[in-house]
Amino acid sequence: MTLEKTLRIPLALTGLAFVAACATSDPVYSAFNREAGALLDTGNFGVATMNNVQIMNGEKRYTYDLSQRFASEVMTTVNFAFNSAVLDSGARDTLREQAHWIRQFPEVTFRVYGHTDAVGSEAYNKRLGLNRAHAVVNYLATQGISKDRLEAVVSFGETQPLIVTEGREVRNRRTVTEVSGFVGSHPSVLEGKYAEIIYREYITSAVPRTGLSGIEGTDFQATQ
Repeated sequence: MTLEKTLRIPLALTGLAFVAACATSDPVYSAFNREAGALLDTGNFGVATMNNVQIMNGEKRYTYDLSQRFASEVMTTVNFAFNSAVLDSGARDTLREQAHWIRQFPEVTFRVYGHTDAVGSEAYNKRLGLNRAHAVVNYLATQGISKDRLEAVVSFGETQPLIVTEGREVRNRRTVTEVSGFVGSHPSVLEGKYAEIIYREYITSAVPRTGLSGIEGTDFQATQ
């Protein structure tokens, strides 16, 4: 057997192994022998169209603008004691401020992210981060915020530290509240009034507070 043939065999086997791996992991390959039409959606169908629509109607940009405004006007982060998901008095004060801001925007949805420090296993910290996020959601609910608007509770566990350290770090033990989007069924959203939603207070502030008029020059004329 020549050297060339000797090299071809392992390469061919490698190619077959790659195809076999694709067949087991890729839904398109694995659907080859299925009934026609069995594979309808791998989970990403329509995502590109949805993203384009959100960009064209301004929803993406207005979500970002409102998120920036939220972060500049209230504290978005609360911290926790080590190995705890209990809200202390400072955390509750911050969440009351968040709730006051959120109540002004009934068309907007929010997401709470839970984080931990690096002490403990990855699985344990993911559960702890999730518990902290749930604690925040539950407290915001007591302040009159519907849980339907606290969109998806996500935990990053220990994977996104503010301070890179293997030890205890209170700044890493936190939750962060962020604007996530708009309530799709709300009338203002259906009419595309995103800018009006974001700048509602500024629009309201331009309206006179009373119907009283000032004194005019003719009021100072002497009567005969």
